[in-house]
Amino acid sequence: MKQKLILSTHLDLRMLLEVSNQPIQLELSEDSKQKVITNRKYLETVLNDSERIIYGVNTGFGALHNHVISKSDLNQLQENLVLSHACGMGEEVPSKVVQWMLLLKIQSLSLGYSGVQLQTVQYLVDFYNTGITPIVFTQGSLGASGDLAPLAHLSLPLLGFGKVRYKNKLLNASTLLNQLSLQPLTLGAKEGLALLNGTQFMTAYGVQILLKSLRLSYLSDLIAALSMEGFMARQSPLHEALHLLRPHNGQIKTAARITEFLQDSPMMSQPRVGTQDPYSFRCVPQVHGATKDALDYVSKIIVTEINSVTDNPTVFDSLDEVISGGNFHGQPLALALDHLKIAMAELGSISERRTYQLLSGSRGLPLFLVNEPGLNSGFMISQYTAASIVSANKQLATPASIDSIPSSNGQEDHVSMGANAAVQAYDLVNNLETLLAIELLCASQALFFRSEKCSDFAQSFLDTFREQTGFVEKDALMHDHMQAAVKFIQSVQIDTDLLLD
Repeated sequence: MKQKLILSTHLDLRMLLEVSNQPIQLELSEDSKQKVITNRKYLETVLNDSERIIYGVNTGFGALHNHVISKSDLNQLQENLVLSHACGMGEEVPSKVVQWMLLLKIQSLSLGYSGVQLQTVQYLVDFYNTGITPIVFTQGSLGASGDLAPLAHLSLPLLGFGKVRYKNKLLNASTLLNQLSLQPLTLGAKEGLALLNGTQFMTAYGVQILLKSLRLSYLSDLIAALSMEGFMARQSPLHEALHLLRPHNGQIKTAARITEFLQDSPMMSQPRVGTQDPYSFRCVPQVHGATKDALDYVSKIIVTEINSVTDNPTVFDSLDEVISGGNFHGQPLALALDHLKIAMAELGSISERRTYQLLSGSRGLPLFLVNEPGLNSGFMISQYTAASIVSANKQLATPASIDSIPSSNGQEDHVSMGANAAVQAYDLVNNLETLLAIELLCASQALFFRSEKCSDFAQSFLDTFREQTGFVEKDALMHDHMQAAVKFIQSVQIDTDLLLD
């Protein structure tokens, strides 16, 4: 049975995590329904009882804001808006991200400040619950004026245009609506603008990326712990007293978590070589911890955004006002997503360095972690792949938010480019998953050459992993091992409380 999510006033990070990996049914609360109805009634009263000029309701859009539209054309204006703004190009947006877009658009409209009809919000709910996924494209949004092009593609199927995925089939929206005996939606005044204005493209990517980043942050700590055991690194840099002298929250959490992973490890009690370890082992709490603190900041921005009204203009029936402003500007998201890119790229960078150290032939490990090095190359080229991906991530981590290109004949003269940051962050975090898979392979291989076992928790995790990958005794098709490692990381189940800790 699908879990039910009743949209009312607030979605939090725990709710997003709990529904992210299971099918759900959306439902509008009675309070939300009443807010939408009241707001729409007020807007219709304003349009019927006055000659007020309201941007986007009875005017053109952007640089055409001074062109007044007659009452008889208001519905056609909204359909024209959706069709003309569906200018997306590039790759298809992943279906999971599109599903988040639908959910977040519904959430924003259900807050009752956009002046839409209840039937329009309910139509979106029905689309989501039926499993209809509009085809949306990655390119086209400047991250201001809302995510216009992507949200236009999200909205097209409501009107019977565009394409959708349904039960793993690509269909014309009109064909599917006929199959399901659904009539295309007829938009009223303001409704096309309400569908297109908003930050739901950036935010949907942000939600998907953030949830994955929380998982990978946890796994980075666990895999680093295994690498520390394989490299016979010291445990002293994890000492609580050290971190209380520099009490960054993420740093303290990282040291405590890895200490728990290594609890009672026979491997960590063995004699060590030298006096200090390389930074990629010694400074894990500081580097991983800084990423945790960055994710805390990003979480706050995302949670605020998913519970916000990012439409324009905004309808306030209680104030007898329709206010035109800039809540659709994506600057908060653009900065947060750029911050996330840099923070997650650093987890990949330090992971690759640990991989490099494990292959170096030091600490009693064979060169490139294989028997008979020379005859066998072992994991040599796995590190090349990791280095290549780290370099690609450095390029993806370049901030998108520092750029702005004016549009709409100068009316929209500063934009956030947050949509570009979102797509880059998605690719970067997927790359990090591969980097951690390579490190995990190398840590596992290194520990095959050690006589002592790991801590009970780490050994249990490692044993499960080795069921899929095993020991590389001599040169083999490494791509298959790497792919298996990636699939393992994707399959690991992590308790929600651990991710929110």
